[in-house]
Amino acid sequence: MRKIFIYFIISATVAIFASEVKWAKDYNSGINDAQKVIKPVLFVSSRHSCKYCVILDETTFKDKKVIEELNKNFISIISYSDENDYMPQELWQPGTPAIWFLKPNGLPMYQPLMGAVDAENFLKALVIVKEEFNKGKK
Repeated sequence: MRKIFIYFIISATVAIFASEVKWAKDYNSGINDAQKVIKPVLFVSSRHSCKYCVILDETTFKDKKVIEELNKNFISIISYSDENDYMPQELWQPGTPAIWFLKPNGLPMYQPLMGAVDAENFLKALVIVKEEFNKGKK
C-alpha cells in the first residue's frame, strides 16, 4: 500500500510540473540554455496589464499540446515590461504581446507574431519554426 501511495504522489507531482510551460529564469539564461541544447527559442514580450497578454497566458500557454511541444522542443522565455525584465532593444515592440522565434544565438528567425494567437494556430506556427530550424542545422 505504501508503494502505491508513493507512486501516486510522484505521478501527481510529475503531472503538475508537466502542466505548465517551463519558462527560463531570464533572457540571458534562456539563450545560454538554447545554445547548450541547440533548440529554437520562443521569446514573448508581455505585460501583466495587457488584455491580450493575459488571454495568451490563460488560453494558449495553458493548452496541453502547446505546453508539451514547447517543453520538448523549445527554450521558452517571457519578459514582462511592467516588471522591468531585460529585453534586447532589437526585440522591443510598441505593442504586446510580441511573440518572437529566435535562433539559439538570439537572432530572430522571423518578424514577431503580435497579439493573442489561439492554441491551434500557435501549434501550426511551432511546426513551421521547428521545420525551418531543423533545415538550418543540416
